[in-house]
Amino acid sequence: MSYEIMETIQIGTSGINAPRIALGTWPVGGWTWGGNTDDLKRSIATIPSAIERGITLIDTAPVYGFGLSERIVGTALSSGLRDRAIIATKTGLEWRDGKVRRNSSSAHIRKEIEQSLRRLRTDHIDLYQVHWPDPLVPIHETAETLARLLKDGKIRAIGVSNYSPSQMDEFRQAAPIHAVRPRYNLFEREAENGVLPYARQHNIAVLSYGALCRGLLTGMITPATQFKGDDLRPIDPKFQEPRFSRYLSAVASLDRYARERYGVPVFAMALRWVLDRGNTIALWGARYPEQLQLVQAAMGWKLDDMAMSYIEKVVRHAAKDPVGLEFVAPISRSKPALAAQEIEVN
Repeated sequence: MSYEIMETIQIGTSGINAPRIALGTWPVGGWTWGGNTDDLKRSIATIPSAIERGITLIDTAPVYGFGLSERIVGTALSSGLRDRAIIATKTGLEWRDGKVRRNSSSAHIRKEIEQSLRRLRTDHIDLYQVHWPDPLVPIHETAETLARLLKDGKIRAIGVSNYSPSQMDEFRQAAPIHAVRPRYNLFEREAENGVLPYARQHNIAVLSYGALCRGLLTGMITPATQFKGDDLRPIDPKFQEPRFSRYLSAVASLDRYARERYGVPVFAMALRWVLDRGNTIALWGARYPEQLQLVQAAMGWKLDDMAMSYIEKVVRHAAKDPVGLEFVAPISRSKPALAAQEIEVN
């Protein structure tokens, strides 16, 4: 089967050439997306289907499904696909009794990478990202640990996720940063105020998560859409009134424009918008192979100034009060808990 050629960019100075669409596997893990997948075979098949389409960057994390997402990726790649894939996973979160907390201590990272390597069935991770900054651990400690993993060959590139420019400045005193992973889409654009200019200035690739705003920009969500299981969206302020109606109205307007102007659905225009913002990669979350069928519609073209102006006009009305990262941010540990957990890790 023939597919549109996938656009690629360099991940900073790492030497890794990556596709501009990455497969996000949080939905594969199931956690906060409606429960664990009920069809593991189809979920496993999603990874080779993505690679066949040129989507060779696979973004996962230990916390996605509490290890399930990494195991699915590892199983899928063990059938001779590892050399074709770029594995991006993360560190710096821990979970107990279903509760997720930050932990970017050196001891935790060293323990966590060994667990990830086993689940992913590999001897190295291509892009290792700190999932969230940890206020209880000095940034230089976290950075020095990843620098050592890079030197030892266990990872090929270093990334940070949800870091501010000042935090990246401090991190870069001890280790290079090849990629930064902010939430960024048409409706949620806080990254434009610091992270994107910083990345541009320092030759850091941007992996934009939430590129379709938790599904709002797919054009497939309606007022009647029901979210099942532990899906987070019913309590997400974006899916509550009055925001929800404003977002849906904006998506409808954007969808009409995208189809009339470019002959593509709204999700393709939303992805294209992210790709046209610089040295960016858009994360595309998928649980099953059929959810990848239309991704190529975002390749091989660019938005012109007229389209950008129209998008700005529509979004300005819809996103009057965007939801901040505090809604999705994992909690920090207390200092007594930190001491107890470090004793256990050691």
